[in-house]
Amino acid sequence: MTHDPHDHGHRHHGHDHDHDHHHEHDHHDHHPHDHHHHWESADYVRSWIARDEDRRGEREPIIERLVTAVPFPHDAGIEVIDVGGGSGAIAQAILDAFPRAVVTIQDFSPHMLDSGRARLARHGNRVRTVLSDLRDPAWTKTAGGPFDLAVSGIAIHNLHELSSIAACYEAVRSLLKVRGAFLDYDHFDRVGGVPLHQHMLRVAGFAAADVVWHEHPTAVIKASV
Repeated sequence: MTHDPHDHGHRHHGHDHDHDHHHEHDHHDHHPHDHHHHWESADYVRSWIARDEDRRGEREPIIERLVTAVPFPHDAGIEVIDVGGGSGAIAQAILDAFPRAVVTIQDFSPHMLDSGRARLARHGNRVRTVLSDLRDPAWTKTAGGPFDLAVSGIAIHNLHELSSIAACYEAVRSLLKVRGAFLDYDHFDRVGGVPLHQHMLRVAGFAAADVVWHEHPTAVIKASV
């Protein structure tokens, strides 16, 4: 979950409030300044998650594309961070596909993280959660790492301002190992378009930023270290 200043905030951001009718899985858009969502409310988060389950059929094929693009063998013992990971939809897909992976879920909403821990309890100590705000430059200090892989789903665009998004990309890059990768599934066309984000990722220090899949307004971009 990301939190856009108008989302619940992950201060990272992921379930966005623009429920448009195009697989808007908004699965982690949260920000403290979000006037449309109430991520501080446990009841609201429970009802949001229940509604999000109705979008699973739209979301899962895209998450599958993201998982398929992970540049590591499925038996690799990779360290992963899910940025604005919310209730753990992408983390779950990674943990299932990579049985030796360990995933850290970062989010702004404690209630979303509670949901993620419950959802992924069967994975035991392969799951760690970190409560932090993507708008706080210090969020990387508690994230752990370095990581082999970063993932994110419908979260970072909720930061809204391009400067904040660029800073987040730089922060993610700083957490990755050599030969690491960042797979970002987001509504890029709502904040400048896919080509702009590819450019921003390269400016952030990634060697390449390739489109895995794109259907307006959503895409999956793979940024390689």
